[in-house]
Amino acid sequence: MKTVLIAPRKYVQGRGVAAEIGTYAKLLGTKALVLWDSVVKGIVGETVLKSLEAAGVEVVDVDFQGESSKEEAARVAGIARQQGAQMMIGIGGGKALDTAKAAAVDTGLKMMTVPTIASNDSPTSAATVWYDTEGNFTGFECWPFNPDVVLVDSQVIAHGPVRAFVAGMGDALATWVEAEAAYKTRALNLGGGVSTGAAMTLARLGYDTLLEFGVEARRAVELNCVTPAVEKVIEANVLHSGLGFESGGLATAHMIANTLPSFPECKSLMHGEKVGFGIVSQLCLDDETDVEEMIHLVDFEIAVGLPVTFADLNIEGIGRDRLKQIGDVCAGEGSLCANHPFEITSDGVVDAMIAADALGRTRKEALGM
Repeated sequence: MKTVLIAPRKYVQGRGVAAEIGTYAKLLGTKALVLWDSVVKGIVGETVLKSLEAAGVEVVDVDFQGESSKEEAARVAGIARQQGAQMMIGIGGGKALDTAKAAAVDTGLKMMTVPTIASNDSPTSAATVWYDTEGNFTGFECWPFNPDVVLVDSQVIAHGPVRAFVAGMGDALATWVEAEAAYKTRALNLGGGVSTGAAMTLARLGYDTLLEFGVEARRAVELNCVTPAVEKVIEANVLHSGLGFESGGLATAHMIANTLPSFPECKSLMHGEKVGFGIVSQLCLDDETDVEEMIHLVDFEIAVGLPVTFADLNIEGIGRDRLKQIGDVCAGEGSLCANHPFEITSDGVVDAMIAADALGRTRKEALGM
């Protein structure tokens, strides 16, 4: 049995580091395809282009079309080939970064990710989550290598949407919960091996960091401030979670989150928000769950604003018949739920989701919410 740890070659985080993008880009080549949308370009465009120009890096400016679909990745790869790009730079949210990663692998180019929100752990990973043109999850693909450079500007993150920052906490909280479950069965991680001690330690560090600093960090981001708590949570959301999930393993929390977009009511939710509810559902499914720790976690999710009830997911009053759609996928062939050391059934998953909703409602009432 082999252990495998996969990680980006360089991770850079700090206030104002977007202005240093040229310093790192020129290590990868002299012509970069930059994939971003108009909103992101309006936020960091002037800074990025000035830095790349000063470093002597030519830019192929490409507008991201909004979904990390295979069609979009192929389009971007085609432009890169036509323009003779030497590197791919994805700037923005997870979908833009995932598309850039896929296009970079397709064209054999070096890769840099520059997240403008800390809403998920995509920036460090060697994976792309695929969606169709309507935003439905269709699967994910693991690439041979991680990005060469991950550049995270804390000032940009702190000025981003608070909701995105909180969603990142949801995605990151799941990392330890799922990695611990997967390790019990020695399930293979995304690198094709069993988790290393280093990956498990990082996953736990991220979990503990969020519980300690998450509420304070959210308050600071509401004021667009970069504080030590914000820096710690950004690192947990992006680096600890990215390395922890990829080299640790996934389980029910992400499986539930990946199926929720099939409900029209859940289309507006961010990935990490869905994962937040998936965590509680997974804990309700596992017979080894420490109940006091689970309640503490639910209270934390409520405090930062993550969904813990069906009402939070816009599916209040949902019946078992519709939830069975999720249960069937979770219990089906190829499901991440197979990483648990116990049998997964459709009814068991449905019961866990109903129990999670009841727990969330109970804790909200106890907290006067």
